[in-house]
Amino acid sequence: MLSLIYSCGLRCGELLALQPVHIDSKRNIVLLKNAKGKKDRIVPLSPKILDMLREYYSLYKPKKYLFEGQVAGVPYDSRSLQQVLKQASHKAQLTKPATLHWLRHSYATHLLESGTDLRYIQELLGHNSSKTTEIYTHVSTKSIQQIKKSILMICKIKIKMYI
Repeated sequence: MLSLIYSCGLRCGELLALQPVHIDSKRNIVLLKNAKGKKDRIVPLSPKILDMLREYYSLYKPKKYLFEGQVAGVPYDSRSLQQVLKQASHKAQLTKPATLHWLRHSYATHLLESGTDLRYIQELLGHNSSKTTEIYTHVSTKSIQQIKKSILMICKIKIKMYI
């Protein structure tokens, strides 16, 4: 569940509302029905995550929802999912607190760092306004390091010009 949230930039509610029919394994996409704002959207699905989902599906054979609670046909509980993340964070010895929304935020940040256009990220996240996406995707440390390298390069060039 956590891998799917991160790899697709899903909201908690979107993950819990997923049904097996929403996974299009032929086109490697996830169809999100009635997401926030009652909108449908499509997000890409990693082949590695698809393999994980296939293994999960063969083990648990969900009836209605992809991730079901202890009662078949009932979606997994959001509080239980938060506990799963808490346990995973503890196991990974993370020192900073982690939230489910943090996984979505990391997805957007990593897309931005890899050069993905902000408008595409906006579409993937299902944001109406580009302002929401701009706030969501904070300036990354990788970007700051790149700026520092550029400034150093400019300084070196100017110094050579004066020598």
